[in-house]
Amino acid sequence: MDPTAAGVRLASSVLAPLVRKLFVQEGPGAALVPGPVRISGLVSFKGERRTLGDKELRKLAGELVERSLRARGPGERPVPATEEDALAGALATTLRGLGDLHMDDVQAVHLGPAALAARLRATSPHAARDLSRDAELLHDALVDTACLHIVHFFTQRSAFVARTLVQQSRNLDGLIAAMDAFLARCPSPRAADTAFERSYLAYIARKHSRLTLYGIDLAHSPDRWPLDAAYMSLEATSPAAPDVGSLGPWGGDSGPPVPAPAPADQALSGRDRVLLRGVAGSGKTTLVQWLAVSCTKPPAETPLPHLYGRVPFVLPLRTLTRDGAPLPTPDRFLAAVGCPVAGSQPDGWTDRVLSSGRALLLVDGLDEIPDREREQARRWLRDLLDAFPDSLWLLTTRPSAVRDDWLAADGFDELTLAPMRRAEVTAFIGRWHDAARRDGTDTTALDAYQQSLLSAVHTKQDLARLATNPLMCALICALHRDRRGYLPTGRKELYDAALAMLLSRRDRERDMAAPTGIDLGDAPQIQLLQRLAYWLIRNGRTELDRARAERIVAEALPAVPSAAAQGSAEAVFRHLLLRSGLLREPAPGSVQFVHRTFQDYLGAKAAVEDGDFGLLVEHAADSQWEDVIRMAVAHARPRERAELLRELLAYGDGLADDRGRLRVHLLALACLEHATELDPRVRQEVDERARAILPPRSREESRLLAEVGPFVLELLPGPDGLADDEAQEVVATAELLASDAAFEVVMRFVDHPSFGTQAQLATSWRSFETERYARDVLRHLDPRATVTAGTTAELRALKALGGRARVAVSGSFTARELLDELVHEPLENLTITGNPVISDLAFLRAFPALERSRCTSRPASGSPRSGRWPSPTWHGCRCPAWARRCARSSRRSRTCVPLSCTTAT
Repeated sequence: MDPTAAGVRLASSVLAPLVRKLFVQEGPGAALVPGPVRISGLVSFKGERRTLGDKELRKLAGELVERSLRARGPGERPVPATEEDALAGALATTLRGLGDLHMDDVQAVHLGPAALAARLRATSPHAARDLSRDAELLHDALVDTACLHIVHFFTQRSAFVARTLVQQSRNLDGLIAAMDAFLARCPSPRAADTAFERSYLAYIARKHSRLTLYGIDLAHSPDRWPLDAAYMSLEATSPAAPDVGSLGPWGGDSGPPVPAPAPADQALSGRDRVLLRGVAGSGKTTLVQWLAVSCTKPPAETPLPHLYGRVPFVLPLRTLTRDGAPLPTPDRFLAAVGCPVAGSQPDGWTDRVLSSGRALLLVDGLDEIPDREREQARRWLRDLLDAFPDSLWLLTTRPSAVRDDWLAADGFDELTLAPMRRAEVTAFIGRWHDAARRDGTDTTALDAYQQSLLSAVHTKQDLARLATNPLMCALICALHRDRRGYLPTGRKELYDAALAMLLSRRDRERDMAAPTGIDLGDAPQIQLLQRLAYWLIRNGRTELDRARAERIVAEALPAVPSAAAQGSAEAVFRHLLLRSGLLREPAPGSVQFVHRTFQDYLGAKAAVEDGDFGLLVEHAADSQWEDVIRMAVAHARPRERAELLRELLAYGDGLADDRGRLRVHLLALACLEHATELDPRVRQEVDERARAILPPRSREESRLLAEVGPFVLELLPGPDGLADDEAQEVVATAELLASDAAFEVVMRFVDHPSFGTQAQLATSWRSFETERYARDVLRHLDPRATVTAGTTAELRALKALGGRARVAVSGSFTARELLDELVHEPLENLTITGNPVISDLAFLRAFPALERSRCTSRPASGSPRSGRWPSPTWHGCRCPAWARRCARSSRRSRTCVPLSCTTAT
């Protein structure tokens, strides 16, 4: 037990009576003293009114020590029994120093308990000299606690002093009450729990404080990065915003404000349960690491202070369900994930942590278990939620693995990791090269590589489409450096280059001559690895036990003689695990690919070589097979590619479910990105199916197209020849994809005349860089279109354009901010939403051209439903000038919509 804890565990009801014995009792008229009194005149063991002798003072100190030790929990004795007497003597010596302090009670109160304790110890600096370190700490804690009550005693002893120190008295009363409440609420934990928790948190901090992008730590790229330096918080968004029509730029009704993206690592700030969606490589697991490590840091050292005091449990589902194992009960959490300190876990510790509401459960990879096991996982989650409702929960999954409301009934908020934007890609590339400079020698070349790669990512659409998540950005950086500034184009070419680098070039460049005794080229390694990948895919797994992996290699070895000649299946597998760079062992006896994308890529190659096109088609509606099928099209030869795509179309045509049929047809359309050579008739058939949603005509179709991937941007038509609703949804699709290439699509529609398209353009700028969008898009919009601004940066961007006639402002802006940031002269129509700050509308007089203003707030009682007011007054404020303007507005058949002030409503 921490010796300092024994002192603070003394409740005020125990300590206060003992402290009062140190001072003389006040007689009648004590409250009429003319001013503060010297402390030396108040103590009961000195002066004419002395009531305590040295023996009594020693006895009182001994009682303080005894009661502090009695307050400890079982097994938490901070000092041995043989040292208690010496501790009591040291405490008595220190307390005797009260009679030597040259200050009065008012000065002591102003000084505060901590400083008073320091002064008191300074009067007897050698009092604790002969004590052990633990006894000395307990001595200091008892002095600190006693001084807290001494100061409180002074504040209560006379009316004169009470009047002088009333505010500090209140603060001290509150502090003591809070301490008593805390002691009542949080009894002392057992010493074994405290010791284990300390070692467990230290293990979590060490295990997760380093970030490794597995398989990309090459000869010319950084190895493991410190998580604090390498972690970059991406943005997460709430569920899809309402359709654009809900906020009509032409005077229609206004809907709820569009939820703005927020930092993903703040997901649990204000939320207890979050289901976080993100594509492969988007940083879900890295975020789990970041949150776990943040729990181990003191508040002053963490950017997430709301997690202080939480105990993290990192629970990868792929590991928990390995080999069909049942999902663990809390007492087996640590053992199930292979935690090396699980054996020293006290009985019932996990239950106590969960029951106290201090746990942070990080359940990673819901998409990495088969569909048939997800319902079982949900039941497991619900049982835990029912048993321990007060803990924090974060679940991660790929976007389409479970439906949108899969855990909504259990109180989970859903967030989605947004793709990396231009600024985030730039920042990631900079951090990657900074890490490389720390470990590398070619710093001058790295400067040039960084600049050339930034230029390539921002200008080459094929490369920009790949750089949408941390995994692909890191892979691109590594390949770019390793190839001295050259990069392949296309996903298949990029993976081919990565495999060549991972499988053979790394050892060759490091002058490592077959450290495992086995020397295999790329082709035999790929043949064996793709067998493992294909088994995982067919069985809906991302992890398998090592014994099964060795059996799979043994079955494949006879067909790979160059590998069979070099050793047994166990030896060959060990070589693949240690040297290929594509496999890892997350726990003893368990094997998985370093990332799902490599598993899908290699498994697709095996499926094509085996001619399993029927199996691929059967799983076309399974989200776990989407990338496999797309990569199969990339691997297939032209005739095989045509056969696979025709079977996909036929399978989709045969589905009775409209949504499922559309999904399969979209998958076929997505595969065209990888069909470098294809029978034109097959491409035409795919295009014919695509006409059902190209161009999109509804928001659902826009979202479906966006889910297919960035290549859709190349297929989006227009603006010529499109109906108004089609043009609007093409812009909406580009907004959902939110990239530099998407921005180019948006730019094509700047001059489109339809109201809906102009409205979509006006509300899409939050998906793009603010200043760039304002400069290149908003500047050219129809002046009648209402532009919504929700941040100061957006208001300033509009101000830089010279203002607009119609503006909607959403958020808690003060009147002064609106006056400063809105351009006064052109503003004719102002909409204010979601603003609880403004209570006086007099500032609107500063806008001379303003003709109409409205708010989505509920009008005050008695307001007519139509929004027209029986008399020309501005409802909710005293503004005669605006009453006249409302009257003029009514004469021109305009509606004066009420803006209800906070004070009025």
